[in-house]
Amino acid sequence: MTDADRLGLVDELMARYNAQDAAGYVALMTEDAVEAGYRGAVLREGREGVRSGLAAMFAEFPQNRAVVHAAYAVGDKVVLHEEVFRSDSTQPFFVISIYSFVGDKVERVEFVR
Repeated sequence: MTDADRLGLVDELMARYNAQDAAGYVALMTEDAVEAGYRGAVLREGREGVRSGLAAMFAEFPQNRAVVHAAYAVGDKVVLHEEVFRSDSTQPFFVISIYSFVGDKVERVEFVR
């Protein structure tokens, strides 16, 4: 994949996240995909684990959305600077997310928060 391909894939992933389409989101991931804290604990494991975890979060926070302030292709990774809003009445928070790929799918996302 080229840098443009990886950036485009993550852009589509974020569009599905913001649409709260957990099934569509994980369709862009490998079967054994992982979401984790940066160099830390696994938050959601496997395509189904990511899907069910996101579905639960979207149910708890129906206004959840992320604004991408910057996106970079760095080597074979994509790095985003995001601002996440859980609801209109709570303070947003910032996160750096690092996407790793296998073939044309996301294999791992690590969050720095």
